[in-house]
Amino acid sequence: MALWGKWSWRRGWGACRVLCVSSCGDIAELSLMSLQWTGMQEGQVGMAAEMALSHRAPREVLSEAELEEVAQRKPPTKGSIGLRKIRCTGSAAKSLLFRFLPFLHWLPRYPVKDWLLGDIISGFSVGIMHLPQGLAYALLAGLPPVTGLYSSFYPVFLYFFFGTSRHNSVGPFAVISVMIGSLTESLLPSENFVESVNGSNATVNEALRDAARVELVATITVLTGIFQVALGLLQFGFVVTYLSDPLVRGYTTAASVHVLISQLKNVFGISIGEHSGPLSLFVTFIEICKKLPDTNVGTLVTAIIAMVAIFIVKQLNHKFAAKLPMPIPIELVTIIVSTGISYGVNLNDKFDISVVGTIPSGLKPPVVPNVSYFGQVAGNAFAIAVVGYAICISLGKIFALKHGYKVDSNQELIALGLCNFLGGFFQCFAISCSMSRSLVQETTGGNSQVAGVIASLVILVTILKIGELFYDLPKAILSAIIIINLKGMFKQFSDLSTLWKSNRVDLMVWIVTFVATLLLNLDIGLAASVAFGLLTVIFRTQLPHYSILGRISNTDVYRDVAEYEMAQEVPGVKIFRSSCTLYFANVELYADALKKKSGINVDRLIEKKKKALKKLKKQQKKAEKEKAKKKKNAEDGPGVAVIELNAGENSVHSEPTLRSLGLPQPGFHAIILDFSSVNFVDTVSIKILKNIFRDFREIEVDVFIASCPGEGDLQSHEPLMGMATLPAHSCWPGDPSMVLPSPGLPQGMGAAGCPMDPI
Repeated sequence: MALWGKWSWRRGWGACRVLCVSSCGDIAELSLMSLQWTGMQEGQVGMAAEMALSHRAPREVLSEAELEEVAQRKPPTKGSIGLRKIRCTGSAAKSLLFRFLPFLHWLPRYPVKDWLLGDIISGFSVGIMHLPQGLAYALLAGLPPVTGLYSSFYPVFLYFFFGTSRHNSVGPFAVISVMIGSLTESLLPSENFVESVNGSNATVNEALRDAARVELVATITVLTGIFQVALGLLQFGFVVTYLSDPLVRGYTTAASVHVLISQLKNVFGISIGEHSGPLSLFVTFIEICKKLPDTNVGTLVTAIIAMVAIFIVKQLNHKFAAKLPMPIPIELVTIIVSTGISYGVNLNDKFDISVVGTIPSGLKPPVVPNVSYFGQVAGNAFAIAVVGYAICISLGKIFALKHGYKVDSNQELIALGLCNFLGGFFQCFAISCSMSRSLVQETTGGNSQVAGVIASLVILVTILKIGELFYDLPKAILSAIIIINLKGMFKQFSDLSTLWKSNRVDLMVWIVTFVATLLLNLDIGLAASVAFGLLTVIFRTQLPHYSILGRISNTDVYRDVAEYEMAQEVPGVKIFRSSCTLYFANVELYADALKKKSGINVDRLIEKKKKALKKLKKQQKKAEKEKAKKKKNAEDGPGVAVIELNAGENSVHSEPTLRSLGLPQPGFHAIILDFSSVNFVDTVSIKILKNIFRDFREIEVDVFIASCPGEGDLQSHEPLMGMATLPAHSCWPGDPSMVLPSPGLPQGMGAAGCPMDPI
């Protein structure tokens, strides 16, 4: 057995490297390959080398079968399938309580002197933003404005107790609101509440419609919370990983287009029908274009003035962010000023500008949701739950990484679920996190969710005392606030150029998600986008990079010979590697690529061999018949004894070879399959691997598998499911260099321990 060891000792400015090769017993050679040392005598270097070599244990080259025998795998532990024993102790109960109520852990340690002032300022700033956004996003969801205030109070207050992010600002969010709005318009369209007045004029009973929609949305919100809490308790926080970043950004960009189109009717002051389902976005846009001649000029002018003012001030806030103690609350200022002007000039009566109307004061008692809606909205509620959580955890991780704390993904799922579940009983709609509010909470000095409590108290005061003052607020102002806040989402169109340069597959995911969401609406579009994203993973495994590896000269590094000029194939050996794992969908492609990369037509050569063997068998039968005929003729002739000596009659006939059959021989005698990228195989893969072994054995080529995985979690603590059915001597746990002949050693001796860069 060959041993290949390398010792390296660094000190000062130099290094001494010693290479030792020994071969099965007597021969030992010690050569000093490089001596680069300053400040040490050559004799001292030699002594150091001998001392290091005396402490270095030789390593054997073991096949997979030999490794199993030497290493002695432990039997599987009973009951170890991801289950943990839970003991009812005081410490366990305390740990569980702190986990589900994180505020019990950080609130007693709250640094009042350092954080309180910043949290108060931040809380007031975010609360001021909650007021206009809550009113606007309620309009976006097709609900009375007061529900937006409820959604800005209850969930924000509850998140203080259950959330783990210190900077996330939960509450109404545009994408979630438009998802809810599309559902309310499809299940409870305004046409269902048309009533005749005086037997002739037909009008929509808005009070009855709003009451029905609030009941529906409360049910959706409760169901969304149930899904999120259940996923969090089952430790399914990873479910959001199936929503890749390009998918989420493409989806939110398309959702922002839905938001924009839905608000154009309020900007132009026109009345249109409510459409839902696939292509509803385009139907709505076409109807808006047809009714442009009916535009209410007063409404349009109001919206334009508001959008220009809000846009300019937001730009100033961004430009002078370092100098301003807090951003100018332009949205709140716009609402107050526009409400005052509307009330003073009486815009509703004189210019027919639509206003918000009555905003009831006080809090409503909890109401049990209508469970009869569960069957109709389950799919939509699950989509809202996943999208809302994806946005929330993404923002939470960004802030946690920036400020050096940890966000518990499963607890965040539970926290968001409880906010939705409990909020649904108080006429809230589903919430998530807002990027704009979260940034304000962070930049104005917020350090904890105490800022969220302050913000919720600002909204509470508004609900109790101030809300009714916004009766004359024009709806065009709320639409202007919504449209300007879409600016950040529309910036995501710049992803197209970035992804074009970095990853075309992710670009395709972004585009398909965007187009599918526009065409199929938000619910079906999300499902189609996730399906396409998963398909791209399958396509990547079916179209991996196959390569023949060669050794880079004077190194132990192996690279693709087609990509590196200095990579030279090992004589007589082909090292084949795939960039992905093997399973039923790609293993046949793997076998075809192996045969193609080997440079010979394996199937054709096997076919020729079979024909040659068949021909040889016929010749042998013909020779035997002639022999028997001669023997019979000799027996029937004169009494002459014929003795035939056949020295090889009792000898074992050797198997015909390609050379003896006159067939071309492959230019190599061994193939090494590098399994460094393989982490599991299935039964179909094992069958194809057996066929590979059989086919190459037919053409006198040995097949070896290097880097066999040995992790116990692959299949019942087996090194690789089904590998036991393959030739044991052909599976090697080490990298391909373990199977290759060592430099300077006789043919067939392997090299143990040759360092090799990951391929």
